[in-house]
Amino acid sequence: MITVTGATGTIGRTLVQLLAEAGEEVVAVSRSPRQAATDVQGVRWAQGHVGDAAGMRAPLTGARALFVVLGGTLNAWGEPPELLLRAATDAGVQRVVLVSSQVSATRPEAPSHARLRAYEAAVRASGLDFTILRPGGFASNALAWAETIRAKRTVFAPFADVALPVVDPADIAAVAATALREDGHGGRVYELTGPEPISPRQQTAVVSAALGEEVTLVELSREEAHAAMSRFMPEEAVTGTLDVLGAPLPSELRISPDVETVLGRPAGGFGGWVERNLPAFR
Repeated sequence: MITVTGATGTIGRTLVQLLAEAGEEVVAVSRSPRQAATDVQGVRWAQGHVGDAAGMRAPLTGARALFVVLGGTLNAWGEPPELLLRAATDAGVQRVVLVSSQVSATRPEAPSHARLRAYEAAVRASGLDFTILRPGGFASNALAWAETIRAKRTVFAPFADVALPVVDPADIAAVAATALREDGHGGRVYELTGPEPISPRQQTAVVSAALGEEVTLVELSREEAHAAMSRFMPEEAVTGTLDVLGAPLPSELRISPDVETVLGRPAGGFGGWVERNLPAFR
């Protein structure tokens, strides 16, 4: 059995499906009940999250592997990660796969990623077989533009011509599924990126072509972007994100081979992600 946290999230939804299709018994954990998905073959849904170790003990019972992803406010608060790892060990879990971030390595002092670094340290010290995934920016961050694309055929974004190799979350899920199910990934850290750098202006052009309609990009200043992001993100996260988007380090521009190394195929590009998610922009 494999326990998947964040099971209704960007990575978790795909991961649960991949594991179920592979014949795995899955306990899918989310902060809110997911009644609509209880009929997925081999999947049992449970309410809980990584910031509540006591609440995770039941979903962990009988699991041989655990997928850990932090999302939203869990990136900034919650119990010490050692409590979750202790609950996993007590339940008999042998393997853990953690989604961290590329920034944990490229900007090791960044306050915005302190909690992810703490989780990495706890996983390493847990005594469990572990794999750490460090993705770069997500292709799915373009969903933040969906409302204005639908209403105005317009994208509002900062740093219009700064290109980063954004990764398709489906590739993160596929790498996670492989590391959870197969041997040979213990102690490994995989940096996950897309196959090429792509800027917000170029992403807008991809969406425009897929829609068959012109989509305009309006470039925001850093200050305007900061004000918009502060409505739903903590200050440290906003500052850290804008630092990466506006002035990426050479290590954040690098195309990593790790998706292809693990999956035996190239990483998916932004265009493929758009095609699968085009209804969000119509």
